[in-house]
Amino acid sequence: MATTTGAAAKTTATATKPFGKIELIDAVAKVTKLEKTKVKAVIEATFETIEAQLKKKSGTNRVQLTGFGTFAVAKRKARTGVNPKTGEKIKIAARNVPKFTPGKALRDSVA
Repeated sequence: MATTTGAAAKTTATATKPFGKIELIDAVAKVTKLEKTKVKAVIEATFETIEAQLKKKSGTNRVQLTGFGTFAVAKRKARTGVNPKTGEKIKIAARNVPKFTPGKALRDSVA
């Protein structure tokens, strides 16, 4: 019988599937005792609404959920990077990226 040691053993022993959208839908449906199709529609509508708010060009493009956290748009400056294969310097353009800042209640609950 072959035994696995080293990095391979650690990878297989600790590798777990992340809690994704399907697992979230299942968990919410179980807690609320609602149909999965209804829960899926609500969760997808929530994500779409947050995304639409962050895409807004004028006004506030933040979504603040008190106790949970804030979704916002952060501006990344243009910068110079290095192509890892060639070592050649490349210019990386400025862009907007989504950002999440956890609220105090969420930070305290996982600490």
